[in-house]
Amino acid sequence: MKAEQENQKNDLKDKAVLLGWVMGLLILISLLIIFTVPVQSYYLLRNVNNVFISSNDARRLTAHIKQKPGKAEPFGYWFSMLNSDKKMFVFSAFKDGILIPLGAVVSADGAVEEVIPLSAHAVQAFEALPESIIQMYVRRIEK
Repeated sequence: MKAEQENQKNDLKDKAVLLGWVMGLLILISLLIIFTVPVQSYYLLRNVNNVFISSNDARRLTAHIKQKPGKAEPFGYWFSMLNSDKKMFVFSAFKDGILIPLGAVVSADGAVEEVIPLSAHAVQAFEALPESIIQMYVRRIEK
């Protein structure tokens, strides 16, 4: 009887230690993601501008706009655009299990004007992406 109680105590301790490790790792990962947002947005801005330069597009992103995401908004980053009151929402969409980077040009009144693929692979995958999927992302961004 005493040995059984000791085993239960040891099992409970083991579970508590495991739970502590899992919670600690989740907190560490969350803090890492939260505190690296400025670095992530800077490199994303640079890469999107490089895509615009390589495709001879006159548009440029200037700064990350900090916004809290809405409930239905896809995960992404908002950027202001150079010499314009428009904004761009940079996000990724799934196509055949692969993430493709996309940018949505949003007017000052919140309407999505254009969705742009932001890589060579995204251009190919974007052509095969169903219009209903694109419209789903557009509706979510406009909200």
